Amino acid sequence: MVEILAAESKDAKEILKLQILAYQSEAKLYNDWSLPALTQTLDSLYQEFEDSVILKAIINNQIVGSVRAKVDNDVCKIGRLIVDPEFQKKGIGTALLKHIEQMHENTTSFELFTGSKSVSNIQLYEKNGYVKSHTKDLSESVSLLFLVKPNKNLSYILKITSFYVSS
Repeated sequence: MVEILAAESKDAKEILKLQILAYQSEAKLYNDWSLPALTQTLDSLYQEFEDSVILKAIINNQIVGSVRAKVDNDVCKIGRLIVDPEFQKKGIGTALLKHIEQMHENTTSFELFTGSKSVSNIQLYEKNGYVKSHTKDLSESVSLLFLVKPNKNLSYILKITSFYVSS
């Protein structure tokens, strides 16, 4: 059974190790071993604990997944959704994504990105209500695809508020 919890700075080394493992397939796909997820330092990850929400997925006391989010202008920007390759295709990524969205239910929308050739990632995000927004070149070999999702909870609240204000 998967348990989703807030990560703590003491988890940083294990999360960074998992991140490097999880991004190996992306590096191979793009033939680019300089991806930011592969070159991130432990110090910069510690810094993310200061201004982001970081979750971890645990099975049998082992971190098997993680995700990060930061709010910017009422938009929840989700990043580094990672799952140990041995545990992929078991719903862990979806569970992490849903949990981080629930934690940011007062934002107007959610935004994330993945490599434009990362078909399984794109399919995961689209299954969870994300739509393609735009692309941005990271390097000569990597183009990032941005996906967005309006926050339906907030839309519902705005509709109710609008109804009461106009009635």
